[in-house]
Amino acid sequence: MHSHKLIAALALAAGLAAPTVLAATPAAAMAGSCRVELYDIDAGNVADRDGRDEVRFLVDGNLFPRFNANYFGMNSGDDGDPGQFENPTSIITSNQNVVFDLRETDGPVWGQGDRLGTVTALGSTCAGLATGATTTTVPSTLSGTVQTAYSYVVSLKLTGL
Repeated sequence: MHSHKLIAALALAAGLAAPTVLAATPAAAMAGSCRVELYDIDAGNVADRDGRDEVRFLVDGNLFPRFNANYFGMNSGDDGDPGQFENPTSIITSNQNVVFDLRETDGPVWGQGDRLGTVTALGSTCAGLATGATTTTVPSTLSGTVQTAYSYVVSLKLTGL
């Protein structure tokens, strides 16, 4: 007889606990970190006198592209895609930031080159994303006069993890 009362009490306790678990689920789905990746780069003007920049991104100490090529060549008006830079990516938490540093390189030694500008993804943006949700940064215009006048528009994509 006591086992029926115990089963009823456990069932009642489980029924009361269930709404708490359901209420906690949306908060648990918020991202604690996010993947940041290059979304798009467009060249306005380029810095080299020959009309073509050899550009790379420096992200977390790694240069992109890094395996198939030493740079990606961009002419005025070109549209670059993430794959052309071998998909520069970083993982950050909500209290970290990551800098995508656009560099113009010169051969024959294709190192880090000259900084053309940076775009920073803020970890605080991750805190507002649900797991799996994405957002793109407001396009940043990087411009200057190293060698000649140049301008690039760069966007990043953040995905909640």
